[in-house]
Amino acid sequence: MNYRVILVERDADMLSRMAGILKADDTFDLASTYHEVDMALGQSSVFRPTLFLIDMDSADDVKYIARFVKAYPQAQILGLLSQWKSSTAEKLLAAGASGCILKPFSTADVVEALAIYKRRGKPLPTRTLAFFSPKGHSGSTTMATVLAIELAKLSGESVGIIDADLQFGDVAMFFDAVPRHNVVEATHDINLLTPAALEHYFHKVGNGVWIMSGPLQPEHAELVEADRLIEVVRMAGSLFRYVILDLPVGFNPISLALAECADTDILISMISSGQEVRHMKRSLKMFHMWDNYGKQVYTIFSGVHNCTESHKRKIEGELGRSVTLFLPEERRIKDVAGSGRLMKDLPEGTPFIEAVAKFAGDIISGRR
Repeated sequence: MNYRVILVERDADMLSRMAGILKADDTFDLASTYHEVDMALGQSSVFRPTLFLIDMDSADDVKYIARFVKAYPQAQILGLLSQWKSSTAEKLLAAGASGCILKPFSTADVVEALAIYKRRGKPLPTRTLAFFSPKGHSGSTTMATVLAIELAKLSGESVGIIDADLQFGDVAMFFDAVPRHNVVEATHDINLLTPAALEHYFHKVGNGVWIMSGPLQPEHAELVEADRLIEVVRMAGSLFRYVILDLPVGFNPISLALAECADTDILISMISSGQEVRHMKRSLKMFHMWDNYGKQVYTIFSGVHNCTESHKRKIEGELGRSVTLFLPEERRIKDVAGSGRLMKDLPEGTPFIEAVAKFAGDIISGRR
């Protein structure tokens, strides 16, 4: 595919350098260059561009992106940054751009970035969903991984799962995967990475789903710093339309930092003794702190046996709020997850899968 390009860059030397790179590749037809973003917005229509490469080192210029999207719906837009800024990348995606790359670029960088953003899905903000459980054996990882599969299948967009259970994470086992890299390496290297480089730290498990596995050894959890892990999560938003975080059990610096970072927190607990409702209620007190910031907080109970409407109302009365999902016990889910066949042999049509698929559809549609 050939691109008719408009290049915008304030620095004259950098503009000349990048223009030369584009002219040397027949894939790119450099139609015009500009030093100012507003000039490019007003004067580019005569060139019928299909690609804008726009200097975004000035935070004030982000406001123009939505106007470019409206004025040039046939064109793709990549922001140009001297160094990676997740906040700028997030704003550009929210405005409808394809994303960002670093300058000076190679033409291979541009092609790779456009391919990544095409695979990512719609040019919309990332949905980051964190799965939290007050206690273990809740089915949190099962729910997170099945939701990832359903989101990818129903939306046709890409989903990344980050295993943030740094001591005992087993997301890779659910997919019978042996990733080459893990979250320890990603957090160690994050300040040197771009989205294209970060993609190599994820392992594709098929059908639009990628995973970043947890540490190889429990003691390696101490090597992961919360602020660096948050940067991994934020940069992953440039790769995936949906980022799912499988958090460690209970409150600790990692689970709290990632739960606050996510736009959606999903609290899940398995019903067995009745104590789980109390644990969930106590956990919700912590999550209520973020309610005023537009965060979505959902509650799910798994392992439910013959839960009648009156039983549901009783639980919701004790909890003090509605319950998003009551997931039934499903032996076949445990069998395929435990044997690493989750992607291959997901038991479609079962009540469990249908409930998760409906939840995924609500997320995709914006109802949740």
